[in-house]
Amino acid sequence: MLGTVLLLLALAKTACPSPASVATRRAEALKKLLEVFGMEDPPAPPTHFKQPPQYMVDLFNTVANADGVTKNPDILEGNTVRSFLDKTHSEEMRFLFVLSSVAKNEKILTAELHLFRLWPRVTDGPKRHHFCQVSVYQVLEKDKPDTPGGKKLLAARLVSLQTSGWEVFAITPAVRDWTKDESSNQGLLVTVQGLGGSPLDPPPLQFASGRSHHESKKPMLVLFTDDGRRGASLPTVGFPDLKPQAPDIPVKMPVPKLDRSRSTRSLDRLQPCQRHPLSVDFEEIGWSGWIISPRGYNAFHCKGSCPFPLGENMRPTNHATVQSIINALRLSEGVSSPCCVPDKLYSINLLYFDDDENVVLKQYDDMVAGSCGCH
Repeated sequence: MLGTVLLLLALAKTACPSPASVATRRAEALKKLLEVFGMEDPPAPPTHFKQPPQYMVDLFNTVANADGVTKNPDILEGNTVRSFLDKTHSEEMRFLFVLSSVAKNEKILTAELHLFRLWPRVTDGPKRHHFCQVSVYQVLEKDKPDTPGGKKLLAARLVSLQTSGWEVFAITPAVRDWTKDESSNQGLLVTVQGLGGSPLDPPPLQFASGRSHHESKKPMLVLFTDDGRRGASLPTVGFPDLKPQAPDIPVKMPVPKLDRSRSTRSLDRLQPCQRHPLSVDFEEIGWSGWIISPRGYNAFHCKGSCPFPLGENMRPTNHATVQSIINALRLSEGVSSPCCVPDKLYSINLLYFDDDENVVLKQYDDMVAGSCGCH
């Protein structure tokens, strides 16, 4: 499908059709490209400049290279990572995350609450204790979270009072409840107690809130999900080597001026099957406002002939070898020579803002031709 989309975009650039025809083709091509990325419409860019969470930027750089191509398919759990910022913006340790952008078909694999631990207050507490107990609860009754049936414990552990930094708590059961029934999302409650569960007043440990701290330290919910999309059955494992192959060396022969396009196509057929660059520029197609990374990528494409006899450098399948023999010996009518096509495909990753200005990392299969062969 991607090849068809890119062809439509190329046709839209040609000067021959009328402006209306070009606009129609471009709109059709972009619609098809959105389908490749699992979207009906492009997300609206943020209304003002917004810095993506550093965690999401670091995660993108871990799983992908600068062009977005997946470094190792086993790094990421599922194929989608969504981040949500707290909507309460209060000083209390109550948090609410709106999950309306999570698709119904997405399977929740892991959900994490990320809280930034501030330096402890200078009180008598840290002198007596080096740790305190932090508990995370799912709120069941919004107005009565402290009643016996008003909350449910999700995670609890001892946290040091000697340092600052991010604390991550697994809260997967609560998020699965919320995605099944939106009305059950009454938020989260975090408490800080002494080692034996005794109250600490004031608590020596505080987490950054969404109202009075830098955006990079805001409370955040991170979801690892899988939307069920699967690519073709071509080999995709291993680390991609996406350096462009050596350019074709054209056969030097006279080319009549009036038949240049036809001669060029003939030359293409004489070149051996190999991979060539194919640039996709998100800024050029008007998507740079909502895509954070990459700015574009090299999809590559396969071009060239598969002449008889097929050598190992053509990476032929057994079927292609047999087809080549049948074609060369004219043993059957209507049998063409094998075609030059991708025989290894790699996925790419997009880091982008969705319609709610949440930052999403998505992995898309079969987006880059890793190598070409005769099939």
